Amino acid sequence: MKPFARYTALAAILDRQNVDTDQIVPKQFLKKIERTGFGRHLFHDWRYLDDEETRPNSDFVLNQPRYRGAGILVARDNFGCGSSREHAPWALKEYGFLSIIAPSFADIFFNNCTQNGMVPVVLKSAEVEELFREIEGNQGCELTVDLPAQKVLTPSGKTYSFDFPAFAKDCLVRGLDQIGWTLQFAEKIEDFEKRYYAEHSWLATS
Repeated sequence: MKPFARYTALAAILDRQNVDTDQIVPKQFLKKIERTGFGRHLFHDWRYLDDEETRPNSDFVLNQPRYRGAGILVARDNFGCGSSREHAPWALKEYGFLSIIAPSFADIFFNNCTQNGMVPVVLKSAEVEELFREIEGNQGCELTVDLPAQKVLTPSGKTYSFDFPAFAKDCLVRGLDQIGWTLQFAEKIEDFEKRYYAEHSWLATS
């Protein structure tokens, strides 16, 4: 997993509340066993006018040329609600989003994002509203998410602070998922196993 520190990218807006995981990536695309290939299905029912994904819906915000290549998504309350499927952050990340800003997230979705190298940022509703106005009023608007400082910075000079879980922050800044974090202690784990089985030899397998 790549470290996440200070990230600047084009911002896009999604003016919808209660965006659930089935809207992020519909259930019919969950048959794959790989983590890849879900980006093309992101917001399928909104992005496309057909099931074959050959007719983009020009009215959907992410299909507008001004938001092409966006890496930060600004959304409304309760983003990522619904099921616990990890495919939702997989699809968002593969599409290109490394950070999502919203007034609130579903807890499981929030944790799934941090486990996959993405930074979900919780700001006050009024602050998100300000971001919407600045992004809509300035084509090509780029935001900066500074995870070590826990701040969001805008081109107009505004700065918004956010809270973030300390353990998740440490892992993201260092580029570690939970397996990678555990492997830091491989030598200590091996030493413990040796001592434990020496003291409980009857548990050791041949």
